[in-house]
Amino acid sequence: MTLRTKAISKTMHAMASTKLFKGGYTLRRDTFLRSVAQILAVTLTLTGCMRVGPDYQPVELEAPEAWHTELQKGLTPGQMDPATLARWWSILADPTLSNLEERAVRGNLQLKDAQARVNEARAMRGISQARFFPTLDAAAAANKSRSSASGGTGDETDRYAAGFDAGWEVDIFGGVRRSVEMTQANLEATREELHGVLVSLLAEVALNYVEVRTLQARLETAEANITALQETYGINFSRHQAGLISELSVQESLRILESTRAVIPALETGLEAAQNRLAVLLGEAPGNLHKVLAKKMQIPEIPATVLVGIPAETLRHRPDVRSAERNLAAQTARIGVATADLYPKFHLVGTLGLESISTGDLFQSSSRAWGIGPNVNWRIFDAGAIRQNIQVQNARQEQALIHYEATILRAQEEVENALVAYAKEQLRRESIVRASAAAERAEQLARDQYQAGLVNYNNVLDSQRALLLLQDEHVQSNGAVTANLVRLYKAFGGGWESAQVEQ
Repeated sequence: MTLRTKAISKTMHAMASTKLFKGGYTLRRDTFLRSVAQILAVTLTLTGCMRVGPDYQPVELEAPEAWHTELQKGLTPGQMDPATLARWWSILADPTLSNLEERAVRGNLQLKDAQARVNEARAMRGISQARFFPTLDAAAAANKSRSSASGGTGDETDRYAAGFDAGWEVDIFGGVRRSVEMTQANLEATREELHGVLVSLLAEVALNYVEVRTLQARLETAEANITALQETYGINFSRHQAGLISELSVQESLRILESTRAVIPALETGLEAAQNRLAVLLGEAPGNLHKVLAKKMQIPEIPATVLVGIPAETLRHRPDVRSAERNLAAQTARIGVATADLYPKFHLVGTLGLESISTGDLFQSSSRAWGIGPNVNWRIFDAGAIRQNIQVQNARQEQALIHYEATILRAQEEVENALVAYAKEQLRRESIVRASAAAERAEQLARDQYQAGLVNYNNVLDSQRALLLLQDEHVQSNGAVTANLVRLYKAFGGGWESAQVEQ
């Protein structure tokens, strides 16, 4: 006997054995329960395992055996460690970043909103599951009426009633079961959406943190250059006062000094915005993290090697792919829900109560009333609306399948692009480092030749300008390399296993 038939039996047993009558009179239950048992036997035999609509068959995920991108600059083929993937930010070895990630999981409002959607989906599944079980209503009524004296006796009549009504939809064709399948798949899809929010959140926190450290490093570089340029301007001004150089050299040195100083406000604005954005990601007010981030630290360093995993496993791990697959399963079940409307609906209903024209007789044995029996409802004409709805659900299933396949392609694209960006930015940084070293040497040579009178000051200005730009690019490239590593782990779908965000 299944759980729902046990519940029905208990409900009918309680209705039949309830002591409602004066003097402790109890209804005879043998005839009543025999009728119930016969009806249940027939309905459960009819129910069996019949289930209309297609059964969901998981779609095989098609993925290449290896990534298309050439693996270089630390990218290594091999199985990713699940623990590392779950807490990928720990490889950056930055305690401040790790603390911010933990605070974000606890406080982010978008994550809490996703949690609420999971709770909603779970409750919707509970509503569908409740249809497996009977309903039991209690009711009582007292009516006083008078007939017309012209057309009747003109007498006043009292009527009192109390009792229970029970009902159960017999899921013969599986419409209820398909509904539960649908809501279960919806719950699983919503849970994967929660995981997707967590993946994005952890990546965004890391990206904004890297941006904060990058802007701080750029400010430090700019301020150091301003100090050096101020010294140069002071020397040129003194030499001009002594008549050793023209005013043109003084004005040119002043121009490059003020141009460098003009960069400071823009960097400070960007730093303030990044700090405020980071605070909001943590679910806190802007300004709350300024003290935590006030101490300047280096941009987090990347590890020597990064395992890239197997494409099929990586794609299967991503929450967006998993969510799309569950949505496809839910839509497949909706076809069965729609198909069930083609068939009749069977209900088992029962009543047990008391009826009397006076309160004194209400609890007498003569006032008892009961009834039990099946009801059948079948829509025999609707101008094809049910069949059209089935076609609608089939079309939506096709859309869900296309969306699933498109999600896989987009996931592959994101991973491939992240792999390329991570490797190529490191190559770019190496070139910038070499160019910076050459620019620094060229600036020193130009300065020495200028002081020896071999070249004019424009050579010094050109070399200084090139050096300043390359120094700033070097800092930005350091930040870009770390940021691309964060984007790579986001593309891998890393981080959603790190915290039990669902209560």
